[in-house]
Amino acid sequence: MTKSSFALCCALLFASNAVQADDRSDALDLLSIPHFTEQAASAGLSQTYDGGWEFFVGGGGSSLDCNGDGMPDIALAGGTNAAALFINTGKAGGELSFTRKAFDLPEKLTKNVLGIYALDINADAQDDLVLLRLGENIVLQGMGGCKFERANRKWNIDGGRSWTTAFAATWEPEQRFPTLAFGNYVDRTAPGSPWGTCDANYLMRPSGGDTPNYDNVAELSPGYCALSMLFTDWNRSGEPALRIANDRQYYRGGEEQLWRVEPNRPPRLYRRADGWEHLKIWGMGIAEADLNSDGLPEYAITSMGDTKLQSLDDPADASSPQYTDIAYERGATATQPYAGPDKLPSTGWHVEFADFNNDGRQDLFVAKGNVEAMPDFASFDPDNLLLQSIDKRFVESGDRAGIALNTSGRGAIIEDFNRDGLLDMLVINRKQNVSLFRNLGRETDWGHRPLGNWVEIELHDKGGNTHAIGARLLVKTGTISMNRTIKAGAGHASGHSGVTHIGLGLLDRATVRVQWPDGSWSHDYRFLANQHIIIKRDESDVIYRLID
Repeated sequence: MTKSSFALCCALLFASNAVQADDRSDALDLLSIPHFTEQAASAGLSQTYDGGWEFFVGGGGSSLDCNGDGMPDIALAGGTNAAALFINTGKAGGELSFTRKAFDLPEKLTKNVLGIYALDINADAQDDLVLLRLGENIVLQGMGGCKFERANRKWNIDGGRSWTTAFAATWEPEQRFPTLAFGNYVDRTAPGSPWGTCDANYLMRPSGGDTPNYDNVAELSPGYCALSMLFTDWNRSGEPALRIANDRQYYRGGEEQLWRVEPNRPPRLYRRADGWEHLKIWGMGIAEADLNSDGLPEYAITSMGDTKLQSLDDPADASSPQYTDIAYERGATATQPYAGPDKLPSTGWHVEFADFNNDGRQDLFVAKGNVEAMPDFASFDPDNLLLQSIDKRFVESGDRAGIALNTSGRGAIIEDFNRDGLLDMLVINRKQNVSLFRNLGRETDWGHRPLGNWVEIELHDKGGNTHAIGARLLVKTGTISMNRTIKAGAGHASGHSGVTHIGLGLLDRATVRVQWPDGSWSHDYRFLANQHIIIKRDESDVIYRLID
């Protein structure tokens, strides 16, 4: 199907918009809507993602605490502009404030960066950075104090020469260091490029020893122009698989992919015989969340037009990766702009589940923006804030929340930047400065009032996986259970590291259990709401952390 015919098909769905608008208005009246204000300039954030067609995709960044003060700092890609660090100089509960800091690298290595992910690769409790580039990927070792050193040679990581657009990491059993997956886009050197010339992806496994050594590299072929990936335990077997969102624009005979990654065995694709079903979309971003609290993840996948929301067909028999798209029935398609004059199909990029109003239900954020003056798709295409209602449907709230700006979003970072218990948003825009949306709470006639209660949880695991990537949090508040899984990857060229935010609604205390990455469960930890807590493996109580 051409993009023009796709746009015409979408018109059949748009006919019911007037009725849906009335339903949305009624649903919004029942929701606690957070109010955001855009504060990039006043907070000292100035970073533009720019460049030619190679930078139509990408545009990401990551949050991390690179100086140990408990406040999230930011690393941002710039495309043909230099990537940069922004050190958080704000106070807990205060105004947002950042100071720019250049990477201590040759400038040419900080340019052509499409995305950034933070994780602790070498088990020293300092976040490292993976810079996805047009050309050689750069891995930076965190040295403390927001200083970084190039570590490609030290850790035997071949950065390649590809056009890298996706990344994810996991810890396999008995491994001190993570397995790294790199997703590549078009092979620009192939004859006939870009059409039908998607590059292969790569899986790097550590070889053992006291320091990271990534000489064990497996090619994930065929590649179908990956734009996002994540390791996911789709059937709760304890063995994460690698799911990849692929862009149909340039592949031939391609589809979305799920790779089986078994310990000490070569990766292999799930195929039709395994129950994997063909799905062909402009896959641009991916995220997971357990929306039904049944222990199994649902997946949101952005595309041009409809956002997909997939749920396992038969949760009682999770032996086959067969999924049903529930986006329409749950109100999550986000097919066209909800504000402004443009009614053409939308273009979705970064996607992430998070609880923006602290009511205990995971909401859905989607960064939106035209690829580059594509006439069959919306030019005014504001980001989506889909709040989950009590009936489990998502309700578009971006206009009332204050985020419906005329920007061209790509990646995003969802983070509580001032540690006030309210999730903020940073959106990386193409050819424009980033947008920094501060969450002020619910707007009233006399100002703002707090939303629901919350907790922010930091996990400390033993061994190499210091941030407990792959761990699952099971939070219970009264009769309600909520699951969260700690990830490194997903979204669109963007991520965050260190702290997991969970809304608690009206309850002022709760319990949490941790399923650590090796599958073992902790005891119940009791905690008070509206706190930043640290859970150390095998410790009897939580640690309350006071952040200035």
